[in-house]
Amino acid sequence: MSATNPFSTSFSAPKAEKRPVTHTQLTRTRTDDYGWLKDENWKKVMDDPSVLNAEIRAYLDAENTYCAQHMQDTKSLQDVLFAQMKGRIKDDDSTVPDADGPYEYAQRYRAGDQHGLYFRTPRHKAKSHDTTDVEEILLDGDALSARMKADGHPYFDIGGVQHSDNHNYLAYSVDLNGAERYLINIIDIKTQAEICPPLENTSGDFEWAQDERTLFWVERDENNRPCKVYRKNVLDKNAKAILVYTETDPGFFISVSRSDTGNYVEIVCNDHTSSETWLIPADTPEHAPVCASPRRPLQEYTLHDHKDNFYVLTNADDATDFKVMKVKQSLTDIQHWQDYIAHSAGTLILGIETYQSHMVRLERVNALPRIVIRDLSNNEEHIIDFAEEAYALGLMGGYEFDTDWVRFAYSSPTTPGQVFDYNMHTRERILRKTNEIPSGHIPDDYQTKRIEITARDGEEIPVTLIMKSGLKLDSSAPCLLYGYGSYGITIPAGFRTNILSLIDQGFVYAIAHIRGGMAKGYDWYTKGKLETKQATFDDFIDVGYGLCKLGYTSEGNIIAHGGSAGGLLVGAALNQAPQLFAGVIAAVPFVDVLNTMSDESLPLTPPEWPEWGNPLISEKDYDQILAYSPYDNVEARNYPPILITAGLTDPRVTYWEPAKWAAKLRDHQLADAPILLRTNMDAGHQGEAGRYDSLKEIAFEYAFALKVTGKMDI
Repeated sequence: MSATNPFSTSFSAPKAEKRPVTHTQLTRTRTDDYGWLKDENWKKVMDDPSVLNAEIRAYLDAENTYCAQHMQDTKSLQDVLFAQMKGRIKDDDSTVPDADGPYEYAQRYRAGDQHGLYFRTPRHKAKSHDTTDVEEILLDGDALSARMKADGHPYFDIGGVQHSDNHNYLAYSVDLNGAERYLINIIDIKTQAEICPPLENTSGDFEWAQDERTLFWVERDENNRPCKVYRKNVLDKNAKAILVYTETDPGFFISVSRSDTGNYVEIVCNDHTSSETWLIPADTPEHAPVCASPRRPLQEYTLHDHKDNFYVLTNADDATDFKVMKVKQSLTDIQHWQDYIAHSAGTLILGIETYQSHMVRLERVNALPRIVIRDLSNNEEHIIDFAEEAYALGLMGGYEFDTDWVRFAYSSPTTPGQVFDYNMHTRERILRKTNEIPSGHIPDDYQTKRIEITARDGEEIPVTLIMKSGLKLDSSAPCLLYGYGSYGITIPAGFRTNILSLIDQGFVYAIAHIRGGMAKGYDWYTKGKLETKQATFDDFIDVGYGLCKLGYTSEGNIIAHGGSAGGLLVGAALNQAPQLFAGVIAAVPFVDVLNTMSDESLPLTPPEWPEWGNPLISEKDYDQILAYSPYDNVEARNYPPILITAGLTDPRVTYWEPAKWAAKLRDHQLADAPILLRTNMDAGHQGEAGRYDSLKEIAFEYAFALKVTGKMDI
């Protein structure tokens, strides 16, 4: 341990043996020294982690021990951080009830609950201040979790929970090892008895039909891809599952849902760049699905039923930022679609919801979201206004179609989450809930800024900043720089209770809205993928240097933070500008891009080719990926301290990617800063599922950030 390196050099780091394997692909050759860390029976490991190869397990255990040694002196700090974060969560808390017919449905956490319970209240009683005497418990998540753990399942997560249309039955999905292979259970609400055997090997996606006895669900194949839709009469113990739809293209994922009115069960197929919807009348679920309009390359659409029509949200006809079209339900093919709301470049339509008399659009303009209400009787529109400089918005949907009320969630970096009901006719806005911060929160103690930093090619990159009010811009503050930059995902500028623990210690928290997301429209996404993917990494690095020039922080005082594809981002930035960072936190990072995109057996590989390219058939794609893939670009250099996390049963970023990357980084490390790998041996991509257990993982990451920046005394 030295003045510049807070980590001890006395611990012995694991050293993975090099077992070179040469891959020849499209006349190109590469060598992988650490490919042996991928268990030959990895599919079985996903289902049963106990069968992991003993040598690989020993190596991962050694990495966990080494990581724990380096972080042992932060244990009390982690406890403080956890207590702070937990103190910002209301122990006994409920969601705003959602009305459906004679009931209002909600979820509540009791003090100490990790998973909460689902309940309903008779609608006429719901406005009472004390409804506990009329509450009906539907599902007790913590009681169920305790039973599963007693049966030998250390991991437990509830996926979806849905009641039948007649309010008599409840279906819910659970993941018991983190691999996202869900069991679906169906119970009688009154008796709590199971009414049919659990449905196994599902994606967790399911939907009731209107007949109140038929359930549709999605099954995964041997490669963990959702590829088949089944239905079953769950009230008939002798009924067999009936295959409804099979997706034959391994590049497409499928899901099931109910339409806006509830009159259709929809099977939606997509591959990131194109989509297709199949329709089944919800009142006659035995009908074969009918394709609304066949998939076309680079064309996406979603259907929203209303009376005899569908409103179609689509990018057809080069509507880059999407438009709304209209078609009769009897003639749904694209040739019959007619323009309804024209495309407006720069105004990205993120989604729409239809109601009996109104349509609601969630849009993004100039990197900020907005809600637009349209009266379907006269096509008049108005926008719901918000005053803050940066904020997050989300439509919350609901069960009921014939209503004048729409519900939405709002927050900003300094304003805790709020839930509003908005009357689309009278424009009355009712605050239904504000998330309470039991330990206290004074918004004026914090400052939010939305700035733009010029990238090296002249593009203006939006950046959201959160810091303590009155922070001096003298370059002395450490900065946690967060980014994602893939799949068009835009990181919202919402309220994050946990980050306050770093901001209170003088950190600047910066969200870089880089290309590869859709902060500035769909075009912003396409400018950061495939042949232009390097722009994503350039933007992140340029934002870092820009923050230094503006005095928010300084070179070598930035912690880069990203997860999954955001882990790819920070991994590439680390290779290209290691001197910029004091440290890196890479959570379940997608870093072995070339090998993963070359392995068709992996769950996400074929569906991901439109995002990254297909190096199996394209030399251009191969070379583009090779140019930035973090694992392939590790070289002998001075790397800062790096914390890498992984999940053994992760089906999205398989455990061996972070493990291989850590081994290669350590082998090429010239500095005395440690490379730390922490693998959760009982979880997958999402980490711990409980609301408190997940905080412990965040506390660990933040303790690393505070240690790296010399701010452990809090």
